[in-house]
Amino acid sequence: MNKEEQLIMNFRDLFNKMAWLNKPKMERCLKGYKPSEVHCIEFIEKNRNTNVTKLAESLYMTRGAISKMTKKLIEKGLIESYQKPENKKEIYFRLTEKGKEIYKIHEELHKEFLERDKAVFEQVSEEQFDIMISFAERYNRHLDAEIRKHGVNMKSE
Repeated sequence: MNKEEQLIMNFRDLFNKMAWLNKPKMERCLKGYKPSEVHCIEFIEKNRNTNVTKLAESLYMTRGAISKMTKKLIEKGLIESYQKPENKKEIYFRLTEKGKEIYKIHEELHKEFLERDKAVFEQVSEEQFDIMISFAERYNRHLDAEIRKHGVNMKSE
């Protein structure tokens, strides 16, 4: 196995292990909410002027799927839609108080998981972090370009 294959396998293993460890607590604390709904809530909270297009690009979903999901989130009382006075055409989303509670639970879980894994990150130097972040960003750009080759633009540039 070459180093590229080894690295990809390690990424896959890391992701699968994190998902396995985190899933039971996520499901217990966020019962009744799908992961995609929670990630939608997270994106809305962290980004101003969120609309269907921005959500679709960020979550790698179709605009139709996002429209269905935002409708469900509105029905659940987690988000609300609004329009700007200067742009009556575009519909934007923001969290309700109930949505902010879900966002807060999700953020607290992420902090807890980071704390669990802190011991390994404390052993990583700034230089090593910079190299890993740089690699991840380069790989991300490469994958974005590959996705565009399929006629799909997943990220606004």
